[in-house]
Amino acid sequence: MSKNTTAELIEKLETIVGKKHTLTDPSRTLLYRKGIRFGEGDAIAVVLPGTLVEQWLVLKACVEADVIVITQSANTGLTGGSTPDGNDYDRFVVIVSTRRLEGIQVIENGEQVVCLPGSTLFKLEKELKKYNRGPHSVIGSSCIGASVMGGVCNNSGGALIQHGPAYTQMAVFAQLDDQGQLHLVNHLGIELGDDPETILQNLQNHTYTEKDINHDAGLGHDHHYCDHVREIDADTPARFNADPTRHYEASGSAGRLMVFAVRLDTFPLEKNSAVFYIGTNNTDDLDEIRRHILAHFKNLPVSGEYIHRDAFDIAAIYGKHIYLAIQKLGTNVIPRLYAFKNFVDRVSTKIPFFPNNFSDRFAVFVSKLLPNHLPKSIRDYRDRFEHHLILKMADDGIAEAQAFLQTFFQNKQSDYFHCNEKEAEAAMLHRFATAGAATVYRSVHSDTVEDLVALDIALRRNDKDWFETLPENISQHFIHKLYYGHFFCSVFHQDYIAKKGTDCHKVKEEMLAILDQRGAQYPAEHNVGHLYQANADLKKFYQQLDPTNSLNPGIGKTSKKKYWQ
Repeated sequence: MSKNTTAELIEKLETIVGKKHTLTDPSRTLLYRKGIRFGEGDAIAVVLPGTLVEQWLVLKACVEADVIVITQSANTGLTGGSTPDGNDYDRFVVIVSTRRLEGIQVIENGEQVVCLPGSTLFKLEKELKKYNRGPHSVIGSSCIGASVMGGVCNNSGGALIQHGPAYTQMAVFAQLDDQGQLHLVNHLGIELGDDPETILQNLQNHTYTEKDINHDAGLGHDHHYCDHVREIDADTPARFNADPTRHYEASGSAGRLMVFAVRLDTFPLEKNSAVFYIGTNNTDDLDEIRRHILAHFKNLPVSGEYIHRDAFDIAAIYGKHIYLAIQKLGTNVIPRLYAFKNFVDRVSTKIPFFPNNFSDRFAVFVSKLLPNHLPKSIRDYRDRFEHHLILKMADDGIAEAQAFLQTFFQNKQSDYFHCNEKEAEAAMLHRFATAGAATVYRSVHSDTVEDLVALDIALRRNDKDWFETLPENISQHFIHKLYYGHFFCSVFHQDYIAKKGTDCHKVKEEMLAILDQRGAQYPAEHNVGHLYQANADLKKFYQQLDPTNSLNPGIGKTSKKKYWQ
């Protein structure tokens, strides 16, 4: 594109959404061009449409100008999957941020929802409580402030065992065909009109009635996962991003379509729940618990979250401010706090004597001055045990778990306790704070840390040697190794804080080779982004969705060039 053509496109985008919502200054677009953990690249503009019709018109303008479009929801991904990657694209890049496009429409007496692109898990959980129901995921296991749409498009799994990976067969999306023609596809199962602008306007304004809704339009979640996860002797993982059985149009599309809405099932809230805190120095004990519960319990756990002692310790310091923010202020404020953090960092970089990553450094400094936030019972278990499991059961499953645990722990060195309300809240919040702690550590200790090597892995369901022991030639490169994850799904998030001077790419490739030998799949529940190689099935799916390679090209280390050259 020539400078004149670029200027014409930007002028057109400004006409559609307004100058205020068309960002071109690199200092203002950085928030959208850079991932929270990984990824950064160039973009000629970031556009924030305020309506679905504006979003459609922006996409049309970009297609006519032959630029790449990257659709971005909350930008909470950990693999750079919704940000540009470098500056080696063959066309200019425009980022379309959907943050202004919030909208949750409860249908089917609360049993389903229609979510617009900017809807967050926070808002969805809050809205569904009015109907005594809950969403597919809560808060997010590895990022705070995640969007509903991002979860569906990336096959996110989350902590809730009974729900399986985010999945739906019902969506409204835009797609480019192999001739470069743009089409709006309404597979939402709701009659909204015939032309794109009418469909999108009626959708956003909820201009439809009960009679317009097709009650059998498709699946709104993975109905088979509850049985699938119980197959403890299967030689394959329970869930992973590249599983072709969970790819369907918007589900798993990873930006290869522009999705305007998804229709999802909701779930009844448990009437009663209980959290059991389990500690052990023997990994076999935890595996025995997992296998017994999945094979023999009538009631699946709500969640079962694992934390290793080292991850516990790092989170206790570098995740403390997140823990306290959620506990004292609630989850609704977290997106605003992140926006404020980004503002502070943007301003502080312009002040000569301020350090980089000032907001993280300040938050950690202040939180260290505050009293210990974790209950004594949990801190005592940290001192006694290396491995921690937070088991949450509901309703009839509570008595089932209580009876099993009492028997299981007789004559064992391991132990457990039934959490009171304060301990249960603390255990869950500490687990969520663990997810971002490594990133904060990197920011605070940038003088000694080269980078993070972050792995998101799904182990075989029959893999009893689930806890990793790295060879010394690899382990020597790391200051800390942090292990946490969704234990009953055999999905683990593993963050390695590398010493200064480490060749992180080389070390990661060596680690992935070991995982290949173990029959693991990766990533488990994150987008492949620009960190992981898309396998043949996933690449084929992307090519079917986006034959011109114009929407989020390059993810999965695939071609960034038009028509997949």
